[in-house]
Amino acid sequence: MSFDPTSLGDPLARTAVCPPLPAPDDDEARREVLFVLHDVARLIRVEADKRAREHGMTRAQWVILVRLERQPGLTQKELAEAMEVEPITVARLIDRMEARGIVERRPDPRDRRVWRLHLKPAAQPVLAALHPARTALARAVTSSLDAAAIARLSETLMTMKATLTAEARAVPRTASASPEPDTIAAPVRELA
Repeated sequence: MSFDPTSLGDPLARTAVCPPLPAPDDDEARREVLFVLHDVARLIRVEADKRAREHGMTRAQWVILVRLERQPGLTQKELAEAMEVEPITVARLIDRMEARGIVERRPDPRDRRVWRLHLKPAAQPVLAALHPARTALARAVTSSLDAAAIARLSETLMTMKATLTAEARAVPRTASASPEPDTIAAPVRELA
């Protein structure tokens, strides 16, 4: 079965005709990659939202369950960083999931200020129901790719992620928000 972009509910996918990509060494081709990655990620989020709702969850709750299944004992801060949301957002989601009895906060044995997040046994049936939905989504997204193309795509995306992660770690957070040195120097000279 091949992938039908209209199944993701994207009105642009039905009518959009993709222009031919420029030569690979062209900056335009590199910029086009960003647009395509953004569009694919958006379509996946939309479909994941729909599938999560079918199980009485939000996509964010689904992500938390899967992350905690893979990495039990994450802190709310670590989870917020991984999800690229504010810690208060994760705290509220965990409050709801804790009320449902599927997640629990446990004190960190080395730091009493820190709470570690763990799945409760009640999360297992929820995960069991979500796994087929995740598999179906992954198959829908990759249905037109053979195994070699999936491996290349995965390797390429992991390389891109590693590059961006390394660059983010190399640049201090405040440096990105700081004005250029020349714009700082003038007011400082005036104060002197």
